[in-house]
Amino acid sequence: MRSIIISILGMALLMAGCNKSKEVTLPSAGPNSILKETYPLPDASRKVMDGIYTVSAGNDLFGDQVVIKWSRKKMSVFCSDGHYFVLDVGQLDSVIMMEGYWRYCYNDNTGLVTAYIGRDEGGTDIMNANPHPQNLIIRGGYGTSGNEINQALQFNYLRPISPALLSKHYSILAHRSGGRTSDHLPVSENSIEMINFTEGLGSNGIEIDVQLTKDGIPVLYHDADLNIRLTQKGPISGPIKDFTWIQLYYLVRLIHGEHMPKLEDALKFVVDSTQLTDVYLDMKEKVPTMSAVVPIQKEMIQRAKDQGRDLHIYIGIPSTDGMNDFMNQPDYKNIPSLCELSTDDVQTLNSMVWAPRWTQGTQNELVDQMHSQGRIVWTWTLDDVDWIRTFINDGHFDGILTNYPFIVGYYHYTREN
Repeated sequence: MRSIIISILGMALLMAGCNKSKEVTLPSAGPNSILKETYPLPDASRKVMDGIYTVSAGNDLFGDQVVIKWSRKKMSVFCSDGHYFVLDVGQLDSVIMMEGYWRYCYNDNTGLVTAYIGRDEGGTDIMNANPHPQNLIIRGGYGTSGNEINQALQFNYLRPISPALLSKHYSILAHRSGGRTSDHLPVSENSIEMINFTEGLGSNGIEIDVQLTKDGIPVLYHDADLNIRLTQKGPISGPIKDFTWIQLYYLVRLIHGEHMPKLEDALKFVVDSTQLTDVYLDMKEKVPTMSAVVPIQKEMIQRAKDQGRDLHIYIGIPSTDGMNDFMNQPDYKNIPSLCELSTDDVQTLNSMVWAPRWTQGTQNELVDQMHSQGRIVWTWTLDDVDWIRTFINDGHFDGILTNYPFIVGYYHYTREN
């Protein structure tokens, strides 16, 4: 046994030298950060900053209007065309300071951002948690390459996000635990690190891909096989189902060096360390997996309840084989599930969520039928700006699964109701 462990550790060390990074380097102010001497904003002050802003400097790149929305620990800015900002914020003597980066989702363009809100231009209102800020102006600058600031930036507060809109939950679900490796994010898809990262992109829910190891442990991974698209080059290859959990843990690293997580550990992190409200378990294996996943789902739902969390975890039913496997589970009609199949199948399974593919259109009549039965409806996977805008404005959906939650966030939060 000892020799096996030594061999595994040796191969793991070998892998560490084979890091194939696909990361876009995000700009950072480093030692010149303006936030070094600041203090965090209280939650009540953060809520004051949420709203719709006009853009009076920087509109040539970011458009004429943006949405500002706080997540658990980041301030995000959503633009209409796929640009977005992720900012850290601090305060000092009622001056609000912001620093971070902007990205464009359809290529690798990025740049540094620094900005501030003066005391007399909204800073005092924010620190006093005034829900009706007067003359709130964000001034600063952004860069177009490297870590320099060379362009002016200014946002002017226009109005709050509609209270009627905020009173109705809308699910903005991020694909593959929060974002794809192919989008050159700084963390790997289907990792705990990505789950920790995704709220800054505007998501309040995630879809995660579930497969079984040889010894029956559910793990997060999208593709059927280990490959250099999703993992660093290592000593093993082949289907996930051919390897035990301990082999995958020691011999595989995701593209940015993370371990492949167990489903149980990923869901514990969601419950304990995020404010996410929805989790969609996308069952990838064509072999029976439900009996291994259902107990974990049940345990994590109870864990969330014990912490006062309003968290929903749905097992996805993507195929007839998956449906049959699910129906073999005791009391399956009371297991929270999401059905991608027909509305008749939704009713057979008593699924809480119907999730049709976006290419089937808005299907408002069927969506309304599901609503009349007390069910919710999400569509997937929607990434194009024009289609997102159409589905939000013309559709009756309760949420969208996307690789670009910041685009969905923009068109959702700018609605009036």
